[in-house]
Amino acid sequence: MKRTTTVIIGAGQSGLAMSRELTQRGVDHLVLERGNIANSWRTERWDSLRLLTPNWMNGLPGAAYSGKDLDGYMSVQELIRNIDCFAAKISAPIMSETTVLGVTRRGSGYQVQTDQGAIQCASVVLATGATSKASRPRFDEPLPADITELTPLDYKSPQGLPPGKILVVGASASGTQIAREIQASGRQVVLAVGEHLRVPRDYRGADILKWMEITGRWGAKFDEVDDLERQRGLPSLQLTGASGDNPLDLNNLQDGGIELVGRMAAIRDGRAYFSGSLPNLCKAADLKLNRLLQGFDDWALDMGMDQAIDQPYRLLPTRLPKAPRLYIDLKQEGFGAVIWATGYRPDHSWLKLPVFDRKGRVLHHGGIISDGLYVMGLPFLRRRKSTFIDGAGDDARDLASHLETHLGQRLAA
Repeated sequence: MKRTTTVIIGAGQSGLAMSRELTQRGVDHLVLERGNIANSWRTERWDSLRLLTPNWMNGLPGAAYSGKDLDGYMSVQELIRNIDCFAAKISAPIMSETTVLGVTRRGSGYQVQTDQGAIQCASVVLATGATSKASRPRFDEPLPADITELTPLDYKSPQGLPPGKILVVGASASGTQIAREIQASGRQVVLAVGEHLRVPRDYRGADILKWMEITGRWGAKFDEVDDLERQRGLPSLQLTGASGDNPLDLNNLQDGGIELVGRMAAIRDGRAYFSGSLPNLCKAADLKLNRLLQGFDDWALDMGMDQAIDQPYRLLPTRLPKAPRLYIDLKQEGFGAVIWATGYRPDHSWLKLPVFDRKGRVLHHGGIISDGLYVMGLPFLRRRKSTFIDGAGDDARDLASHLETHLGQRLAA
């Protein structure tokens, strides 16, 4: 049986950021990865995907973005190269092609069982991220058997889809990006819209995420916000890796020929049924958008910058179809596939410990599950930016400090 002080499960940006912190603190550790470094980025993203964060936000701890296009948006392939280089730079002790089968208590520490054998350790960091599995709604009836079902983890390109129209369910970042790409390829797309967060790509001369950064929203901490549970469950921003007018805005998607319907509510007799909530959902998104932009305007005024930058403006309200359809007969109307872009969830099924809530989610306080057990890469873990590339470093530093203290107390006991 192998022995080490800490086992980190996952070799993406979060796991590697923690590895760097532990190396700097002299903590012996291993990083376990079921595939290769940045495995989910390599195998579970569609071909054309670019990061929705500008390059200045895509650096890793001690390895800031060094290219010439700070305000551009890198491809996933470029990100993978960066993560590979980062892992080599910090000499991360990675065991690749190693699948974790179970994590259990062993004495005052833990035992991590893998398909390569068991590892005994004093502490464990779960860094497998928030998008291990795609979520989809449960309905009483399945789709017709000849309708292909995909998720954003399966989808690669329009060319890989079966013939026919496409129904995309979910209008956050993944759903709107995929719907737009398929429509642009010449296919007919219907987009089922649930709760969503509408934003411009640029506002008053700066990227919307720059506004989030400079006004402090991006770095807001988990113990400083109201209704943290609600914040952690918010959908992703309707953004894509392109500057200028936001092509994922629902008005722009409709201009491109995409039909909007409401939230998918049921499947019966081969029909997909949709709620009549589309007007309310769009109105709510418009109100949230305008509150966000007003907050930026107020900040600029308070900082004496209001006259030095572009003047404020507001987007036109979301345009609605005159009579959004309430159902579609999928087979009769020639639909070939449904893409469930209805969110993601982590997979901690191998964690054999009583640390889950009634919904199967790991219970934690800012990433601290219990003494010696930590989690990283979940939404608003310690900061609003926790799931993004540049959020990994700050979270790793905080949790590594706590872990180091725990190890010291364990030795003193």
